[in-house]
Amino acid sequence: MKTIKTLAFLALFSLCGLTALKAQENQYYYRIRIYHYKTQAQEERLDNYFKNALLPALHRVHISKVGVFKPVEQDTADKKIYVFIPFKTLDEFESTRSRVQADKKYQEDGKDFIDAAFDKPVYTRIELITLRAFPKWPAPREPHLTSPKSDRVYELRSYESSSEKLNVNKVKMFNDGGETALFKRLNFNAVFYAEVLSGSHMPNLMYMTTFENKADRDKHWDTFSNDPEWKTLVTKPEYAHNVSKADILFLHPTDYSDY
Repeated sequence: MKTIKTLAFLALFSLCGLTALKAQENQYYYRIRIYHYKTQAQEERLDNYFKNALLPALHRVHISKVGVFKPVEQDTADKKIYVFIPFKTLDEFESTRSRVQADKKYQEDGKDFIDAAFDKPVYTRIELITLRAFPKWPAPREPHLTSPKSDRVYELRSYESSSEKLNVNKVKMFNDGGETALFKRLNFNAVFYAEVLSGSHMPNLMYMTTFENKADRDKHWDTFSNDPEWKTLVTKPEYAHNVSKADILFLHPTDYSDY
């Protein structure tokens, strides 16, 4: 009887493990590439590369939508462009780079970027962030907005925690605590919610919400702050002190961005 119970437990444990693995497999992986640059000429070359070489090549290897965003207010000494690339699986994440590089049309269309001379660089540096989507928001979503892209405000937030345990707790607050569901109910038009697997501000999570314009953004956050569900959630003791720093960045999508 003891052996039968042990086997039954092992079978149940294996089933739960497979279920958890399957759930993780359904979660997208994201790469945010931040291109740092200084001059208008570099910006034009970067736009040309993204619009005419990189995005078409990614589309050809079945990455159907890629986001390209610029800060509403640029740092004049260190300008940036953010490129958001979603991957359905870890295998797709690992193989896409080599598949794009093997694309002859990409090599032709991206020649100015790929073969840039050492004394005429296209960018200063590239910063990389790797993320995995939250279980309760496992895939990216295209925002449903009607305003021109030039008017839209996309809000990229990074929540840092003072320890990895507290970061796990904040991720749990979004998923099990219902924070993502609250954003959805209030129509924040989120593109993604994700935990950061590698980056320069860990431990942290990141997410992106989108709005018709700045006034629309402010109205949504005012509604959120006064929502009874949020007021209850934010005062729960089990979620206390799980964010030590919040970075908020306002972005515009480029005219060729898929998001």
